Amino acid sequence: MPSAKEIRAHVAHEAEFRARLGVPAFAGGVLYFISSIIVTTTLNAAPTVGLVQGIEPALKGEANPAVSPRAPEVKYISSHALALVAGSAIKALSLGALVLTLLLLVDATRFRRPETWSAARPLVLIGGIALAVVTLLHQIVSAVQAHNFAVGHDLTNASVEQALTHGTINVASQYADLLAALALTAGMIGVCVNGIRVGLVTRWMGVLGIFSAILIFVPIGGATLEIVPAFWLVAMGILYMGRWPNGDPPAWEAGESRPWPTQAERRAEREQQAGAKGDAGKRAPAKPAKTKAAASAPAVAPGSEAAPGSDAAPPADAAVASDASAGPAQGTATADPGPGPSSRKRRRKRRVSG
Repeated sequence: MPSAKEIRAHVAHEAEFRARLGVPAFAGGVLYFISSIIVTTTLNAAPTVGLVQGIEPALKGEANPAVSPRAPEVKYISSHALALVAGSAIKALSLGALVLTLLLLVDATRFRRPETWSAARPLVLIGGIALAVVTLLHQIVSAVQAHNFAVGHDLTNASVEQALTHGTINVASQYADLLAALALTAGMIGVCVNGIRVGLVTRWMGVLGIFSAILIFVPIGGATLEIVPAFWLVAMGILYMGRWPNGDPPAWEAGESRPWPTQAERRAEREQQAGAKGDAGKRAPAKPAKTKAAASAPAVAPGSEAAPGSDAAPPADAAVASDASAGPAQGTATADPGPGPSSRKRRRKRRVSG
């Protein structure tokens, strides 16, 4: 377990290295996408052989025609070799930036989590460098063989296959490219997974990095999907430059593992917060409700009297006292109510009978 002083020194070194690597990582992502556009656009413009063109020699009874239907394709590659080699060289530079980006991430991950997969670093280093070199060399060899085919006199199908795929150098470079891409993909996936566990990259960035590694190994979709690895590398450059939205992940500054909470932990935290709010609402004292009369009556200071002619009601104690004092006086001054209804009826009967 490193001491606090060692953690501060390592974090300071990481911050300095990140600041230097931010711009190359950002540029590497841009170059990766540019190289994909150059190579894809150049190859898409190459002449293709349709079904009718492919079976035309057989319909004419020629099993091995003197001029293969794919001969124009090889000549096109020979004439556009400069664009293809330039695109491969740019891609090799972007792969170098990718390797440096992953090495910094894997070193930071291993410092915070020593049990991180130790094979990730050599896989990234060896696989990335080998893939960059093989990509460039394969394109150079293809350009040379295509040029030899274009200036030669053997335009048969066998010569076309030798120039494009069946040559010894072509086969060896294809296997080397496959192994290098597999090593880089495995190392990159391991780095991204452990980066999520430590908290150095967000979950969506880690998942995007895993998907980018798969696309590097299986380059499907052309330039359309090549934007995914390019975007990931650009985003890592922004992170290394300290320009990440809402600030860098806490694990970078802390120098220790700060794992992101899982979905279950987030759900439990939300439920706990909701329960705390409900308990607080139950414990809050209820305020007495004010009646309309009490709310509308003006306040009267104790011992003061209402102004004459005003509608202000006297205080409750004063009203009770006045009623008590006025009770006996009203009782003595009250006149006799006179005979009741029953005595009046008797008088009427007497008058009628009389």
